[in-house]
Amino acid sequence: MLAYRITSFGSPPVLEEIASPSPAPHEVKIRIRACGLNFADLLLQKGTYQDTPKPPFTPGLEAAGEVTECGSAVTGLATGDRVAVFGGQGGLAQEGVFDATRVVAIPDSMSLEDAAALQIAYGTSHVALDHCARLQPGETLLVTGAAGGVGLTAVEIGKLMGARVIAHARGAGKLAVAQAAGADHLIDAEDDLLSVVKSLGGADVVYDAIGGDVWTAAFRSTNPGGRLLPIGFASGEVPQIPANHLLVKNLTVIGFYIGGYMKSHPEVIQHSLKTLMEWHGTGRISPHISHILPLERVEEGMELLRSRASTGKVVITP
Repeated sequence: MLAYRITSFGSPPVLEEIASPSPAPHEVKIRIRACGLNFADLLLQKGTYQDTPKPPFTPGLEAAGEVTECGSAVTGLATGDRVAVFGGQGGLAQEGVFDATRVVAIPDSMSLEDAAALQIAYGTSHVALDHCARLQPGETLLVTGAAGGVGLTAVEIGKLMGARVIAHARGAGKLAVAQAAGADHLIDAEDDLLSVVKSLGGADVVYDAIGGDVWTAAFRSTNPGGRLLPIGFASGEVPQIPANHLLVKNLTVIGFYIGGYMKSHPEVIQHSLKTLMEWHGTGRISPHISHILPLERVEEGMELLRSRASTGKVVITP
């Protein structure tokens, strides 16, 4: 089978033929039809992601396809089932084996591309805003990187939860995408984030995927008693948080990493995914996929993430 492989950190990944895997007793084998790309896939290439395995390995955190074989101890799944999997790796290949506890059946109404694009981006935003930040109707939510893979879902989910949403992104095209997802106010990355948010009454909850100077401005724009979610650091700069400012303004900074929750609180992720599947089935959410590319063009997809040229998700179809 064909797979996109990281053979050593710092070296370009390669497309190569490898042996088709066989499932262990608690695993299922999946014919992969779609794999959603994430910024973490770029970090995996450099060995800087928090859950990076030792090379050689196949990246691709989330995928969807059909079950082709079940391990001897697997129950609740059968050959031919349409499924999605948050495997953490292995999605950028024509086949893969995954722990059955990470595999979920998907409804017939959901495309495999949507299933591959939904898990991490929507799961991150839903758990972060609902379970962690306890976003309330009528509160003001500031989303930075609002046209990206996770940012766009935060706009959509924040609006569904009844918040007033301020979207921050670069350029009119990306801001238009955020507006279509439900954003009430738009801020171009070239504008003064702090002054604009302050003029709008400040933010009660901040969902920041950028870090660096953007985080600093968002932090300063947060209202007393506000909650801040550092979701990612696309700028490449991890911000330092002044504890004395947290004290004075009674702010709460909430760390959230969905992969960690998969290990420590899997029931939270499972409940969230069930909710998201229901929302998708009733048309309340719909993944925005800007590019669908074959496996042979996966490096093109990676460059779209690297250059921030995509909106929403990039999906690879092995």
